[in-house]
Amino acid sequence: MISSVLVANRGEIAVRILQAAAELGIETVAVYSDADETAKHVRRADEASHVGPSVAAKSYLDQDALLEAAAAADVDAIHPGYGFLAESEAFARRVEDSEFVWVGPPADVMADFGEKTRARAIMDRSGVPVVPGTDEPIDDPDEVAAFADEHGYPVAIKADGGGGGRGLRVVSDPEEIDEQFRNAKREGEAYFDNDAVYVERFLENPRHVEVQVLGDAHGNVRHLYERDCSVQRRQQKLIEETPSPALDAETRAELCEAARAGVAEAGYTSAGTVEFLYEDGEFYFLEVNARIQVEHTITEAVTGIDIVKEQFRIAAGEPLSFEQSEVEPRGAAMEFRINAEDPTEEFAPTPGTLETYRPPTGMGVRVDDGVDEGDRISPFYDSLVGKFVVTARDRTELLARSKRVLEEAEIDGIATTIPFHLAVIEDEVFVESEHTTKYLDRQFDGLDDPDD
Repeated sequence: MISSVLVANRGEIAVRILQAAAELGIETVAVYSDADETAKHVRRADEASHVGPSVAAKSYLDQDALLEAAAAADVDAIHPGYGFLAESEAFARRVEDSEFVWVGPPADVMADFGEKTRARAIMDRSGVPVVPGTDEPIDDPDEVAAFADEHGYPVAIKADGGGGGRGLRVVSDPEEIDEQFRNAKREGEAYFDNDAVYVERFLENPRHVEVQVLGDAHGNVRHLYERDCSVQRRQQKLIEETPSPALDAETRAELCEAARAGVAEAGYTSAGTVEFLYEDGEFYFLEVNARIQVEHTITEAVTGIDIVKEQFRIAAGEPLSFEQSEVEPRGAAMEFRINAEDPTEEFAPTPGTLETYRPPTGMGVRVDDGVDEGDRISPFYDSLVGKFVVTARDRTELLARSKRVLEEAEIDGIATTIPFHLAVIEDEVFVESEHTTKYLDRQFDGLDDPDD
């Protein structure tokens, strides 16, 4: 087993990794920027190393500084968490070529799934349904027009290295093609250092359903069932739940097995998520996130499997600790992302000091956070304060418990997304599970400013 690890991240995911490492007896080293010198993940680690100034996210993206910190601390391994360098093929390869163990999918696998057209080809070979689209990047707007003539409008032009909605442009009319083609290429270059784009049919009103997978170096690949992430704002998830209320048992089984078989085809190891769009009874492959995800918590809550611990075991060369037949989800769970944002002001960030921070407690409650009372939410990084994870026997009880949990939390000093979450879980469309990824744009009535 790995005996020491450097956690190349910050905030709640860094704390989460530190906790799993502690339970495995692994010594931990945190890294921090100037702004994070006294942060919770620094306080919780066995030791910490300064990696740079608090200018945007540059400190946590400085590959040389991170590798130097790992060498100085003489650790065995590096865990990237999510975000920052977690899906950087270049950083993964540098770690693999060093004396350190990379706690994540291999760089070659990242390369396979980092380019969407390559990922689509892998899934197609495995028999996984994919949205109709081009198999290779396209070079000319005329190819968009030809595809739309065959499949109809709207179509989506997507950055080949994209994700999270960046580099995605929807075309509803031939006159939009040239401009949106240029925009998608420009965003792909800016965000992913890759201006290649492809085109596919755009599903107008789908659910977003994803499957958690784990693979080891011994050829074992397991799925841990699905999560529904359809409550989104600008392709950013806000509420996740499991099981998906949109799926019946037969579709669930087909979807999860498709995800497992698809990543097995690629020789996938470590934790990952296979994302699908689901519409009119059919599901289609979207992308693979080759890392642990923010919402891994709800899968852990219903399966009892510690995904981060499994990552450490896999990285150490051990086989998965469970068989597929042993994965038996119980009950239902939701995760609420508590961000330092004002939902009445277009979710504008609200950095500041947590003058009061008393997270909820009680039956069926888990809180993953990277802050304590008195800590400051920095303007330099993601606005996530923490995640409230709620579990119950079924969705009806889950909604009632979630209302209690959200109302019980006491947070002062910053605005948060709690009022938004409360409004959603009492909205009829969400309660009846009739929502799709377009829910917030088309069906949700929103929030009134309490000062109006």
